[in-house]
Amino acid sequence: MAETLQPLGPVVEFDDAARALEHIAEHPEVSVAVCDVVMPGMDGAAFLHEVRRRKLDVAVILVTAYSSIAERVLAESDDYLEKPVDRDRLRKRVAICRERKRLESEVVQLQARLDKKYGFERIIGHSEAMERLFDRMRTVAPTRTTVLIVGESGTGKELVANALHQNSPRRARRFVPINCGAIPRDILESELFGHEKGAFTGALARKIGKVELAQGGTLFLDEISELSAELQVKLLRVLEDHRIMRVGGTELIDVDFRLIAATNRNLEREVQAGRFRSDLYFRLKVVTLEIPALRDRPEDLPLLVRHYLDRFAEEHGRPRRELSLAALKALQQAPWPGNIRELKNVLENLVLFGDSARVELDDLPAEVLRPAASAPPDPDASPVSSVRPMAEIERDAIFAALRQTHGRRGEAARLLDIGLRTLQRKLKEYRAGNGSREFGDDDEKREEA
Repeated sequence: MAETLQPLGPVVEFDDAARALEHIAEHPEVSVAVCDVVMPGMDGAAFLHEVRRRKLDVAVILVTAYSSIAERVLAESDDYLEKPVDRDRLRKRVAICRERKRLESEVVQLQARLDKKYGFERIIGHSEAMERLFDRMRTVAPTRTTVLIVGESGTGKELVANALHQNSPRRARRFVPINCGAIPRDILESELFGHEKGAFTGALARKIGKVELAQGGTLFLDEISELSAELQVKLLRVLEDHRIMRVGGTELIDVDFRLIAATNRNLEREVQAGRFRSDLYFRLKVVTLEIPALRDRPEDLPLLVRHYLDRFAEEHGRPRRELSLAALKALQQAPWPGNIRELKNVLENLVLFGDSARVELDDLPAEVLRPAASAPPDPDASPVSSVRPMAEIERDAIFAALRQTHGRRGEAARLLDIGLRTLQRKLKEYRAGNGSREFGDDDEKREEA
């Protein structure tokens, strides 16, 4: 039975290769160009070269009477035909090239969808909140600006920081992470800035700190709220002067690094409470990226679950498992106080200890099935009650403002957006109530002086 050839669509002829190139450039729907090797002016080899140089998305079939020429260009062209040309054979070759281009285009589109589906680099998510985060990351990644990443514990702050580095001009240099909360405060300065031999007991040799290791690259300071007041001052000076001095050293060392910081605390409240310097806070928050909590993007759960179930099955050599709809719904309704980190732990246990191909509702751990019992604690709540009296909140805010302004009442009043007389009256009430002399009359007299 004769093969039925599909219609190839409209054909446009040109007797000039340069004009054909311009037509192809202006009409992206053109998928195949059939070109003779020997032509006046621009020959077929030059035409093929221009198509490649301009990156025109078109397949090129060369036609020649000389097999030796055809062999030479075979590796460069998409296909070739020797003269005399059989029309049916030409139609088949054109159809094959068109189908190949269509498949290549589908692959490109599929990759784009996968990139969108799985987010920025290796970060998984397609919820509206994550899309906003990805858009901001794409904008800020190529720049030199300092970035502050905020989010609950386990949301993936280091992953975001690493993605920013890998998509920046500094990607060829080091990404140096350091967890400020995991290192004792008395040695954190040495970890950051290094030390000279003999700087302290046990300093048997010179040590290069993390800041120097990040030269030309990115320094990631996680849990930056845990820095002591002294280190906050030193870090601020480094960010302003771009120079460091090792512990026990006398030489200033020029440094060039991009700083990305992260915290799971509300730094603005830490500033108001006098635990974090306002000048360092404003130096850090040039750009703030907020990672949403897992419970705030339940539509991302199916993607995350599928990804980690497959990953852990491959890592541990275990059978691939599927989730029932009831189990998936329970995961979407769970509060996840530990966010992605907690979810990964649950899924890894399901892979390791599961004895069936399907995860049912009863297979989930008790903490997932009891959302109310595992709701995330409020870090700002009182140990006794989640509700604090308004007068207590007001008093704490006033004292925090005074500590931040070193007792200068005028500045504190402006910071609190209240009148100076109101502030003075409140302080008198506090002194009369409990006899406290903090920020007392002596402070007022010094300020007036």
